[in-house]
Order: sequence, then structure tokens, then C-alpha cells
Amino acid sequence: MLDPFVILDATAQAELVQRGEIHPIDLVDAAIARIERLNPTLNAVITPLFDQARAQAVSPSLPAGPFRGVPLLLKDFLCHTAGDPYFEGMRFLRDLGWRERADTYLAAKFRAAGLIFLGKTNLPELAMQATTDSAAFGPARNPWDLRRSPGGSSGGSAVAVAAGLVPIAHANDGTGSIRIPASACGLVGLKPSRGRTSLGPARSAGLLGNLAEHVLSRSVRDTAAILDLVAGAMPGDLFTAPPPKRRYLDEIHARPKPLRIGLLHQDLMLEQPVSPDCVAAVEAAGRLLEALGHHIELSFPPALTGATGLGPALGIISASGLAARLDAWSERTGQIIGPNDVEPQIWARAEQGRTFSAVQVHAAAQRLTAGVMRVPEWWAAGYDLLVTPTMQQPPPTIAGLTLDQQGSIFGLFAMPYSISGQPAISLPLHWNTKNLPIGVQIVADYGREDLLIQVAAQLEEAQPWMPRWIQMLETL
Repeated sequence: MLDPFVILDATAQAELVQRGEIHPIDLVDAAIARIERLNPTLNAVITPLFDQARAQAVSPSLPAGPFRGVPLLLKDFLCHTAGDPYFEGMRFLRDLGWRERADTYLAAKFRAAGLIFLGKTNLPELAMQATTDSAAFGPARNPWDLRRSPGGSSGGSAVAVAAGLVPIAHANDGTGSIRIPASACGLVGLKPSRGRTSLGPARSAGLLGNLAEHVLSRSVRDTAAILDLVAGAMPGDLFTAPPPKRRYLDEIHARPKPLRIGLLHQDLMLEQPVSPDCVAAVEAAGRLLEALGHHIELSFPPALTGATGLGPALGIISASGLAARLDAWSERTGQIIGPNDVEPQIWARAEQGRTFSAVQVHAAAQRLTAGVMRVPEWWAAGYDLLVTPTMQQPPPTIAGLTLDQQGSIFGLFAMPYSISGQPAISLPLHWNTKNLPIGVQIVADYGREDLLIQVAAQLEEAQPWMPRWIQMLETL
């Protein structure tokens, strides 16, 4: 039997606390009990912080923010918290017992909202894979089918939300790491525009600002409400998105005018096959949008056609960047990281990265920029939204896929809009005959999260996904 809080989203849980019907400790204890029961099977939470969460829940100093008392799990990457373990999926940092001294800006905003941190979630080493498995912590398992991956790199957070351990969980996205696990686990996953959320203090937002922080959720209103809390530039940020005209939460009640929407369900870059399940999901979404009054056509940004050099260019930048990250950790910890300190494919990729010259890395960045930065011209030509599969294939079984194989399965539809900086959301609009969720990605022009939230709320109302999710919960 499900506990009384598990089917409530974060907004509904917060409202119970605000009305005085329950106390924050009630939510925290219920979430901890569910983690203790299910996590041995799911392996979503790798660092419990239960004692301090309970202490925070009963403290009179718990901030009276809009989500006061709601439990949250943090992906163990980028968003670190003062005094807590921080491993980035690395056996090297785990064995050192590494802890960070301060909150990031995002963590501080989460605290101010009244959210209570229950722990850290599983991820691949250094967030470098599109599946969630590491030598340090093992694989996370998709609650829709325990034999399958939840995707990555925010896979542990996705498992936690999909299994009802918490109503929302922190996630981040550099080439699809919010949207891919959202698709694999039947969740809402919004990657905000470049510069919408801060990665600071004193941290780069990645290549061309491709890194974005946000959450995974089960409802559009939670996604919108949390974005209201965490959006906005902070001191030292290199990129700043234009401010919204009004609260994102207000957009869930707005209905957009009839929109011009393009559909794309073929891989234009590597020309890899796209699963019929993923094609069917896009076509069904198109029919639903058309029934809601929007104009649908088979159209897509021409700049994506034949952009075969983007994958190799991204590979050069990723490999050289990985080598630099290992060197940075060696410097911070005072211990030189060697081949026995990281997973073999991580070490091999970093060593490959060391072979590229500065000229090659610079040329790859230019190639990537030239190949993707013309993509938004399609929106400027009169289109409002683009609908694509989120992933090329349904969630795969847990297996040792190489990084290159993962890219061809997971990231080709997600990656371009990370580099172009556009907001994109994955919605749980389809399930295949094996009852596996198949996400649909919707992409808007830069800075138009408001339009994504309007359309996502419209789709959620027309085709609710909560009943199917509750059925899955009852099997866990």
C-alpha cells in the first residue's frame, strides 16, 4: 500500500505544510522510509544525509520558503553543499572521503526555498556517460523495468523521482543529462536556456554555456515553480538569459495561441536508425498538438542536415576537457590521479584528449559552433516549437555500452540544443508495448521557457501521465 504522500507532487506536499496539516518531519520520515525500503534494489541514493535532514525538519530555523519541508535529493555533481560528501561518481574521491566546504549558488537557493536535502544520487563517473553505472557505486535501475537503465547522467535522480522516493530531485544537463533520464523514467525534464540558472560561484558553464542546472519532476507545475526559485544570474556568471515577463508558474494557466510546430523523427547527423517506438511517440504528439489547435508540419532546422562533423568535434572537446578535469582534481586533492584511480574508459578518453593540440581543440570548437549556431534561424523564420524524440531508442538493458555507442543511442536529438543554448523539455507522452516510457522532446527559441511550460501544461491536461505512473508505483 502506498504511503499518503508518495503520489503528491512537491507543490501538493508543500501546501500540506503551509496549511499546518502536517509537519516537515512527516514528509522527511516518509521519504526516508521509502528510500530505505526501495533503494537496496534501485540504487538511486549513494550518500544518505538522513540525520541532518531530520534535524533540519524539526529546526525552528528551517526557512519559510514556498517549499518548506519538502524533501529533495541532489545529484552528486556540480551542486555541492557545505560540509557534505562530494564524489562526482569517482572511486578516487569516495576513497578520500572528499567534502566540499560551501554551498553553490543553486544549493543556497534550494535551502532558501525550504527544501530539505536527504542525500546525493547516483551518476556515472564524472557524469561522462548517458547511462548511470560506475565502478564506485554500481548501476541505478529503472523502476519501470529493473533490468533497464534509467539513462544518465542524472539517472539516480530520475530513479528517485520515478520511484516516489522524493517528489523532485536536482539534475543537470550538458548534452542531454536531464532530458534523457526524464525520457527513460517517464518524467518531466526541462533543460533551461543558456544562462537561466547559475553554476557558480566561480565555475564555468561549460562549452559555450552548455551546462544547465534544474530538477526532474513528475508535474509541469513543479518544474515551473522550481524554475521561478532558481532562475536568475548571480555574481560572476558569464551568461545571463533574458528575464521572464512573469512567473513561470503563471504560465501553466495560460493557453498559447495556435502555434506553428515542426516535427522531426529522423537522425540527421549520424544517420542512425530511430526506433519505431520513438517515431510513433513523435507522431502521436503531433496528432495531439494538432487536436489542440496547433499547426503541425514535417519541418526542422536545415542546419542539422548533414552535420556529420559535430560528433567528432564534440568528442575532441569532451576528451580534452576530461583530461583537464582530472588534472584539476589532482591539484585540488594533492594526489596525482593515475590509470588505477578512474575507470578504464575514462582514463582512455582522457589520454586521448591529451593527444589533441590546442589548434585541434580550437578548430573543433569552431566546427561545433558553426554547425549548431545556425539552428535557431529556423525559429526566426516563423516556427514556434520543434518536436523530436528525446532518445533514439527505448531505455536499454543495463550493459557495458561504450561512450560512442551511448552517444548514438541517447544524445543525438538532445545535444544540439545544449550547444545552441535553447530551452528543451522532455515529456512522458508515450509508452511502448513493453510498458516502457518513451519521452518526447519539445524545443523552443532561446529564452522561451514560458512557451514550453504553456504547451507542456496543455499536453499534461489533455493526456495526463500520472495514472500510468501510479500503476507502476504499486508494483514496486
